[in-house]
Amino acid sequence: MSFSVAGKTAIVTGAANGVGLAIARHLADAGANVMFADKDETRLRDEVGEVTDETSNIRYFAGDLREKLTIANLLSATLDAFDQVNILVNAARQVTTTSPLDPDDESMAVMLDQNLLSSLKLSQLVARRMIKQGKGSEKPCLGTIVNLSSIAAQRTQSELMAFSVSCAALDQMTRSLAVSLAPERVRVNAVAFGSVMSASLQDHLKQHPDQREAILAATPQARIAGPTEVAEAVQFLASDSSAFVTGEILTVDGGRSLIDAVSTSLH
Repeated sequence: MSFSVAGKTAIVTGAANGVGLAIARHLADAGANVMFADKDETRLRDEVGEVTDETSNIRYFAGDLREKLTIANLLSATLDAFDQVNILVNAARQVTTTSPLDPDDESMAVMLDQNLLSSLKLSQLVARRMIKQGKGSEKPCLGTIVNLSSIAAQRTQSELMAFSVSCAALDQMTRSLAVSLAPERVRVNAVAFGSVMSASLQDHLKQHPDQREAILAATPQARIAGPTEVAEAVQFLASDSSAFVTGEILTVDGGRSLIDAVSTSLH
């Protein structure tokens, strides 16, 4: 089974770099029309180039998706370019450290705004469009939304408290929207991943080379995933091959979240 997305139109946020960029490129290479969305217009241009050919299956949109008007403009730009939207991938996310006992630490508000609320607002708007354009259709699925989460939602690192809470909330939002939108034939799922060799992780490991071995030791498959491996999981959830899958948090972490870091010899 090919997990085909050919001919579908996707919006991918966070598409200027990292995993979001890998997902957007992967869907475009698989034949989907893709709107690359990010607030960093310079990096979008560097990655996508100046798209002037109206026959191209790639466009880009730059703007801060925490703003309601920007979200509406993103949808309008997508419809102007491709006439429809069938897939939304909420890949824009931010990771920041937290000082759990500092009452002046604003990281929780920042993480919830960036990683949860902006995805919720865009999902609501796009889902309404999917339902509207699917009126009269007998297809079992009118559209699909895929959120990018993290195994941090199920694990505890005090310095990542705000990020972990935002991911846990995103997982529950995924399930709640899945139930609410199921009667409307719109599916909602998430991909929760562990360590992925993105540019940011590469830079981090250059500064902290000892952490590479720590990651490998904590991962049963003893390796770090490539961004394409997350993109392939997203493609599955975006394709008709997963038409009866909704409300799932698909974990892509090489088994890392399955094991206890404490040695069994200590039990």
